[in-house]
Amino acid sequence: MSDSKALIKKHPELTHSENCRVVSHVQRQDGDWIRHTIMLEDLDVPFVFKRKKPYRTLRGGRVNMTYYRQSEVVAGMEFEFMKVVRIKRS
Repeated sequence: MSDSKALIKKHPELTHSENCRVVSHVQRQDGDWIRHTIMLEDLDVPFVFKRKKPYRTLRGGRVNMTYYRQSEVVAGMEFEFMKVVRIKRS
């Protein structure tokens, strides 16, 4: 069984998407971590993950991701985003 299938079996709230085209990839310092935000083709919601080191640019590439939905309240407004658990280039 692949890693993504095992994760989804163990945690049913996870979603796995394959061969998604990245249209935007931004990296920002967030304390000791680097916060990565990517946008995918035909989707309006950001996908977010953190790493200790910078990641090569994903813009224009295709990725396979495992993620779950999250939301946060900023200035009284709720914003939805996807928290990435696992990401790999396709």
